[in-house]
Amino acid sequence: MKKGRISKEEESEIQRMIDQGYLADQIAAQLDRDAESVREFIKRKFGVGASEQEAAAFELQSRPYWSELELQFTKGELELFKYHWSRIISQFKDDVIPTEELQVVDLIKLELLMNRCLKQNKDNIEQISAYEALVARERAVDADQQNRDEIFNLDRQIASLKASQEALNRDYRELQAKKSTMLKEMKATREQRVKRLEDSKHSFNTWVAHLMTNPDAARRYGLEMEKMRLAMLKERDRLAAYHKYEDGLVDQPLLTPDTVKD
Repeated sequence: MKKGRISKEEESEIQRMIDQGYLADQIAAQLDRDAESVREFIKRKFGVGASEQEAAAFELQSRPYWSELELQFTKGELELFKYHWSRIISQFKDDVIPTEELQVVDLIKLELLMNRCLKQNKDNIEQISAYEALVARERAVDADQQNRDEIFNLDRQIASLKASQEALNRDYRELQAKKSTMLKEMKATREQRVKRLEDSKHSFNTWVAHLMTNPDAARRYGLEMEKMRLAMLKERDRLAAYHKYEDGLVDQPLLTPDTVKD
């Protein structure tokens, strides 16, 4: 069974077999390759068999700025980046323009930075607990046997970690505020989503009640509808008349039982 990267020739062969309706397992057997690796390649390269979220994640990796993201985040963070990206893009049903795409990228960056703050905060808490345990053990011995230099050094490290912890908490709150603001700008909060859903549930009866309580709106709609009706009648008469085409043929563009002429 072949190993390694799929060559250009194999890629062309895969494309040909996909066009002919071959399944991934059949293609893998023809190429003498592992079925799972071929299936993943087909999903990533051709989008065949990929879910909406998988397709969005593969598309992200083809973006020019993906190489920059690889320099900015760890491998685990990039996997989380792809997860959030695919779910957000799926939520917006791929209706994302370039400026909104940048907003999505910045939003996920804020989420990853918040996660970093929480991880570092956790590490600080564990280190503080460990140092405090060492200090307590050292102070539990007789005063003349205590290593005061070590106690002083540990206390100083504890104080430094607590100061770092306060800075991390402050950074986390600032990032959280920025994230909330960005979510509101993108109209992606639950409150805004529910509002859009409620707005879409207005019934015909609600619309009629609105017209009854707003006579100006009813008159405006009535005028627009009458103008459209008159425009429709005028266009029907125009299209029902005889028309001479460029090839010299004379006929009626709109020919119905009501418009047919003797």
